[in-house]
Amino acid sequence: HRSIFALLCNCSLLSYLYLFRISFWTVVCPAGAAPLKVQMPALSPTMEEGNIVKWLKKEGEEGAAGDTLCEIETDKAVVVLESSEDGILAKILVQEGSRGVRLGTLIALMVSEGEDWKQVEIPAPEPITPTAAPPTAAGPAPPLTTTPSAPKQLRLSPAARHILDTHGLDPHLAKATGPRGLITKEDALKLLNQRDERRPAPPAAAVTSPAPVTVSAPIAPSTGRPTFPPLSVPGKPGMPGTFTEIPASNVRRVIAQRLTQSKSTIPHAYASVDCDLGPVMKLRKQLATEDIKVSVNDFIIKAAAVSLREMPEVNVMWSGDGPQALDYIHISIAVATPRGLITPIIKDAASKGLQEIAATAKALAKKARDGKLLPEEYQGGSFSISNLGMFGISEFSAVINPPQACILAVGGTRAELRMAPHNPDGPVLHTQQLMTVTLSSDGRLVDDELASRFLEKFRTNLEQPQRASL
Repeated sequence: HRSIFALLCNCSLLSYLYLFRISFWTVVCPAGAAPLKVQMPALSPTMEEGNIVKWLKKEGEEGAAGDTLCEIETDKAVVVLESSEDGILAKILVQEGSRGVRLGTLIALMVSEGEDWKQVEIPAPEPITPTAAPPTAAGPAPPLTTTPSAPKQLRLSPAARHILDTHGLDPHLAKATGPRGLITKEDALKLLNQRDERRPAPPAAAVTSPAPVTVSAPIAPSTGRPTFPPLSVPGKPGMPGTFTEIPASNVRRVIAQRLTQSKSTIPHAYASVDCDLGPVMKLRKQLATEDIKVSVNDFIIKAAAVSLREMPEVNVMWSGDGPQALDYIHISIAVATPRGLITPIIKDAASKGLQEIAATAKALAKKARDGKLLPEEYQGGSFSISNLGMFGISEFSAVINPPQACILAVGGTRAELRMAPHNPDGPVLHTQQLMTVTLSSDGRLVDDELASRFLEKFRTNLEQPQRASL
């Protein structure tokens, strides 16, 4: 009997331990791998959304902290997103080519090393709470399902806005099919078609009068497109008055926003002066014999930086409280790229030598065209220079880059005959290589008299390179 009792006790103990083991692993070990969230980050101070240009890692690839995950187009440039932790890229939630991805959006999931990345748990989307819905929209049942999100963020494409405004349609009635709730042109046309179908047609006179309008729309009668403006059909010659929508990049949108802000809020004043490039050309030839290659633009950058150091009252910017003097001289140089204009910065240009300025400008221009500029390489300039001389432009006026106070527009060189001053043999004509520069200044910070003195100082430094310690 004792042996039988001991056997039963041992069996009970083993069963208890086995059940405890099952319950322990059921509670402690999850069914899937716990994910590490990768969200759309703020890669520039003014960034509100970004575009996924290219994923540099594939699902299942391991990566260490600091490895690049993808390329993101911000409102300034294309920047790489680096991993903040070691792990495996388990799931890509936002694919390449996705545009307008808002900050904080979940774009990918990672898991720790050693975990099964194929069993990653994809978090459920956060539910939209209807508590923020306006009380006036709580009437009829059909629109109640769309009113919580529509008043919050009603987004329309330009074509959709034009169609809805032209035909007097309520945009809240349109069903958005675009990304992130965007009401597209097709959505607006569908709403217009639905309105035409619901419109009663008993009066014969009312039907016959708009008959020419409906007959003149054989382009796409099934979709109910309006007659004006006509639409271009891919692969076919464009009809008179047709147009094609071109998606704007984040850089283009920011450029448009900043240019509009500059011209509408900054009182621009303009002043021009001609500079003699003879001494600069002579010094360039001397440096070339020593295998030192510098451009005219490098001389201009150095002369502007030295002029700002000698006249610190021009090296200012406008803040919310008023003028703000700057204790640094960072020259922004305008570089044209396929994505738009961007202004990389040559920091502390007044203290740099001419050869260092040339090397820095060349490296920054290449990174700008490749879309590889870092945020600190194009933010924080104090004075801008835009040179269109290489394009054959004789002179032009540039738009100020806020919050800066000035921008110098540089034209091309031209040969002119002028009288030689202080010639003992009498008046003699000689050829001068002249260049016209135009200073656009913020009238709140740099008045006309100060702008004139600055241009005179700049011309002196450019025409006397040795004086500017070039």
